[in-house]
Amino acid sequence: MTATHSADSGQRLNQAALATMQNTGMHKSAAQSASIQLPSYPRTGLVPSVVHLGLGAFHRAHQALVFDSLLAAGDMRWGLCSVGMRSAQLADDLTAQDGLYAVQIASRAGSAWRVGGAIVQTSVAARERGAVVQAIARPQTRWLTLTVTEKAYDANLAALVVDGLALRHAQGLPGITVASCDNLQNNGRTLQALCVAQAKTHSAALADWVAQQCAFPNSMVDRIVPAATPERLLSAKEALGVQDHCALGTEGFWEWVIERKFVDASDEAALVSQGVLVVDDVLPFEEAKLRMLNASHTAMACIGAVAGLQVIEQCINQPAVLRYVTGLNRVEVSPHVRRPQWQAYLDALIARWQNPALLHSVHQIATDSSIKISQRFPPCILGQLAAGQSIEHLAFAAAAWMRYARGVDEAGASYAVNDPLAQRVQALALEHAGDAVATVQALGGITEIWGDALATHAHWQSRVAHWLQAIQNHGILAAIAMCADAQPQ
Repeated sequence: MTATHSADSGQRLNQAALATMQNTGMHKSAAQSASIQLPSYPRTGLVPSVVHLGLGAFHRAHQALVFDSLLAAGDMRWGLCSVGMRSAQLADDLTAQDGLYAVQIASRAGSAWRVGGAIVQTSVAARERGAVVQAIARPQTRWLTLTVTEKAYDANLAALVVDGLALRHAQGLPGITVASCDNLQNNGRTLQALCVAQAKTHSAALADWVAQQCAFPNSMVDRIVPAATPERLLSAKEALGVQDHCALGTEGFWEWVIERKFVDASDEAALVSQGVLVVDDVLPFEEAKLRMLNASHTAMACIGAVAGLQVIEQCINQPAVLRYVTGLNRVEVSPHVRRPQWQAYLDALIARWQNPALLHSVHQIATDSSIKISQRFPPCILGQLAAGQSIEHLAFAAAAWMRYARGVDEAGASYAVNDPLAQRVQALALEHAGDAVATVQALGGITEIWGDALATHAHWQSRVAHWLQAIQNHGILAAIAMCADAQPQ
């Protein structure tokens, strides 16, 4: 059903407002001139069957909308209990809105609004850990999904999950599918190993049950979801006619690739019916995302920050940046990905980056660059070096990060370097500013980022220093044009 709300603009989005919006019928929003998709299924009495850890924008714009589509198709097994790990504000706002929130889905062709209704309960792990454990142990719970980190899983997370699983085991309940959706390679197996190890601290029987009766599929998820802004909240109010403190925006593209490993085999058909790709091996899709999408994102974020550009769309619409990113992926990254039809994937990536509605901040993307680079750059660099092939684009990406690490753009404006190694890398970048070779020796020698081989690789470091010198001499946008047109060295 699509409709808009004509009630007083001071009203909050909630179940009562939704009922009014649904009863109004199909017509267009005066402010947005676009119809709004509303939940078409009965939410009253819907019992959550999925617990999700990591209540944030990505979850609400991705998995929660997949489950919303499953519910709309009549499969009522996908209601959500979504759990914030630390901050209570979002969970409390969603509770006040009966779990409802609006998503503006935008492409170059236009935008539309969708109200997600799959979240029927929220909790905060730091505030009410026992309630989260009980939710995992509910007889109706069939799945546990996670979007909690891009870094690594910790012991506290494993303890939370296993406490819930232990209570299920003690009650004689069946195992569940535990689907990591974090941007970590081999995420399902990694989480499984941690949970089995944690379960051993309870008992060998529990560890065996977790290993044998619960499924931990690897998965890869993809959708660009910028941080929420006051402007987005205002747009939501104008479109819906009600206040929505949880509104967010995203792109039209989304992808969820998950390993064929479920406790309930019928879940495969359900997920596939809504566009999820179920495969035997997720790794080729993970690698392509990390090395094509994520590596390019990191490079453009650093380039944009140094150039004084604010969002990715401004970066990719610089002709030299477009040529550079295209060459990076076609020449130096594609030999090291196994995703089917990677050329079409690259074309889709470029179209996504050019979406003017996303306003995806370069500084948001540049967060935690030292961790991201270690996952995204070295496999392709080492592969190219081993094959004796070009590393120019990758070297420029490394040089752009080293220039970014100074925390000041080319116009002299300062910005925060938000990174676990921020103090160390910014101090080194500023200490050696102006000396490209010394900068590369200092920052390029950090093994936590580059690994032992690249931290001491003379040819690699010489090419990084070459491009850092070019950035210093000509400015980053002029230097990237030189790199985009350069011949391999």
